[in-house]
Amino acid sequence: MRRFPRWLASFRLRILFRGAFLLLILAVMALAVAVLQGEKQRAWRNYQSVLAKTKEQIVTRLRHPSGQLALLNPARGMDGAGRLHPVLLPFSSIDFDDQSKTWNAVEMADCLIRYPRNGSLCVGVGNNPWIGGFIYAAGTFESGPLVPHEIGDKFLDGAHRMRVSVYMRGVHHRWLAPFELLPPRRNASFEGVRGRLTGYEELDGRDYHKSMPVREFRGWLWQESRCLDARQSGENCERKSFFSLRLPVEELIAELLRDRRAPWPPPDLNKIAVEIAFFPPSAGKGREAALFDSTARGAIAPFSLGDLGEFLQAGETLRIRREHSERDEALIRGKGGLEEQMSPLLTRLIRRLPVGERDAMAPIDLEDTVATPSGNYRVILHGEAARVVNQTLSATATRLSWFVGAVMVAIVLAWLVIEIGMIRRIALLTRRARQFSPWREEPGPGFGAFDFADLEGSDELGILADRLDRLLARVKEDADRERIRAAQEKEQWHAVGHEIMSPLQSLLALHGSPDDPGHRYLARMQQAIRVLYGGASPSEAFQSSRLALERLDLDDFLANIAANAPHIGVDDVRYAPHGSPVPVRADEYSLEDVIGHLLKNAGRHRVPGTPILIALDPGDKSEPGEVAVKIHNAGAAIPPEWLDKIFEYGFSGASDGGGGEGRRGQGLFVAKTYMAKMGGTIRAVNEDGGVSFTLRLKRAEKNA
Repeated sequence: MRRFPRWLASFRLRILFRGAFLLLILAVMALAVAVLQGEKQRAWRNYQSVLAKTKEQIVTRLRHPSGQLALLNPARGMDGAGRLHPVLLPFSSIDFDDQSKTWNAVEMADCLIRYPRNGSLCVGVGNNPWIGGFIYAAGTFESGPLVPHEIGDKFLDGAHRMRVSVYMRGVHHRWLAPFELLPPRRNASFEGVRGRLTGYEELDGRDYHKSMPVREFRGWLWQESRCLDARQSGENCERKSFFSLRLPVEELIAELLRDRRAPWPPPDLNKIAVEIAFFPPSAGKGREAALFDSTARGAIAPFSLGDLGEFLQAGETLRIRREHSERDEALIRGKGGLEEQMSPLLTRLIRRLPVGERDAMAPIDLEDTVATPSGNYRVILHGEAARVVNQTLSATATRLSWFVGAVMVAIVLAWLVIEIGMIRRIALLTRRARQFSPWREEPGPGFGAFDFADLEGSDELGILADRLDRLLARVKEDADRERIRAAQEKEQWHAVGHEIMSPLQSLLALHGSPDDPGHRYLARMQQAIRVLYGGASPSEAFQSSRLALERLDLDDFLANIAANAPHIGVDDVRYAPHGSPVPVRADEYSLEDVIGHLLKNAGRHRVPGTPILIALDPGDKSEPGEVAVKIHNAGAAIPPEWLDKIFEYGFSGASDGGGGEGRRGQGLFVAKTYMAKMGGTIRAVNEDGGVSFTLRLKRAEKNA
């Protein structure tokens, strides 16, 4: 009886493993349902806030002058012939004599219809009939130099001119307005060209000798002084021109004078058609192609109420009504249903999931008021919460169901892989390992004695733990040996440094004068040995070293470096002295070590026969209080991905094995470390057919 539980215990981990995978599959399914319910609750709360934000965005858009324009003109547009209909502007009138005011008004109201070649046009009437009882037109086009009409010339087609047509209540008004140049204003040399558009009743012939201009017709034309293409210059380049017109339509003026209570804007405002074209000089040779034509194809309409549909989702409706009216001025519906694929099974599941709130998923109605010069408008936003939330969540769940299914398939595959590749092998090892019990060890080829005294167990883990423990013990022994070897190597390096230090002391006694060139290099060697052999590793030694910062004349220092560069094997180093002291705070030996590493590096990579240039910029404009030193050599550029790596310890980009000495990749690391300790920076840049290293040091204060 005792053997049966013991035999069953050997399958304990396998039963636990298989049961865990079954529970994991069930947990994934339960988690997916719980996440769907939580997401539905969150989507319902988010939809309420999103719908409120949508309403605020729509109301804000409608309160802007461009939205006011759309509210005042819900049915604006162009007819089949390409004619424009005037719109009711959200302004009393337009100061058409002032270019800036006119342009700001039409831009702010967003009533400009865009045409090719920088063309645009806005046609409208003011909302106050006694101030703006005219039709206003303003726009832009591009052309070459403008040719003006000379006063007294009976022909108008020898100059740039504008043709304006208005169709209203069966009457066709036609004006021809040539451009007349005005003298430039004082102190306006960069203003450009400025002139009038004088309107004449258009005749069938060319002769306007005895014609008088229309008194109430007003027009202005301004052309910019700069060319549209910045690469061009001269008088014949294309420039942008801006025009503004006030068109006297007798029917509108007469109706207002006849009845002061006449409705404004006119009820047939949307039936008034306007055409505007601008022509170059033709000199009687025939009709030239228009520089601007309001009936041209390719026009882009400005903002309209229909564009508010972009704010709406499927199932949302926007109604715009006048205050105290139940008639819809505009009815805008959200875009059609989601085009994404939705699973019917998931859709039914999501509909059944409870939200947990009273009156949840009920339709939402939000309302606000927008004031305009012609009255107030009610904005009513209706949202079908259940439809929007369920469809959106169903589309998202369908898209993510493939991921959940893939996770479950991956779980099953992992189960099968582990079952076949691991559990089966563990069972085989269990049967074989059972043959090597402590109390009955059977010798065999390649096997020794097995000792399970401290880890005896009846499951698979107990059988395998002994083998892992032995393996880890061996790894630990190897690590201990490696630690001992590293400690011995460190002691050896310290001994080497001690042996080198004694001869250096003797050499320093022989070259004891600070003016002796050898004294400087011996002092640098002594400092390097103290730094390098006093730490656990070279990189740690450099980083833990301490520098003695003092005031240093950088100009004199660089001149000395350039003069002594041949002593370190770098020839042709050129430096132009600044001529006056440039004080910085630095450690003299460490800074000399930094520049020495850079000069050796530049000497290895420069083009043979080219000099290495050292330049000093004591007045660096980008960083006040700093001094910049640039070392430049002509040669191959550093790969962009190496510009930061070259300062890492042990990095060496040398591909050749020559040079006579091995490079450990620590020169630039030392330079960056010392510069940081001196409060400076170092940076490498590819420029001017070579490489430049820029050192930045803190300028020493005067009282330092």
